[in-house]
Amino acid sequence: MNAEIDLVSVDPLLLKGLMVFKGTRVPVESLFDHLEKGYTLEDFLKDFPSVGLHQAQEVMRIGKEILNK
Repeated sequence: MNAEIDLVSVDPLLLKGLMVFKGTRVPVESLFDHLEKGYTLEDFLKDFPSVGLHQAQEVMRIGKEILNK
């Protein structure tokens, strides 16, 4: 299974189909909103303890990779 698939999930019945960190109800968008507002990754993880450090770091890495294409 693709590693990216293990990081996030999309379910039309969960939060109107928003992309969330797999195993949580935390939208991926929340991570980028936090960073955009000047909060650190550590702040985000404190606010959303159900998200793992590895999950957040990998989503950030993939986001950067997509933007650099």
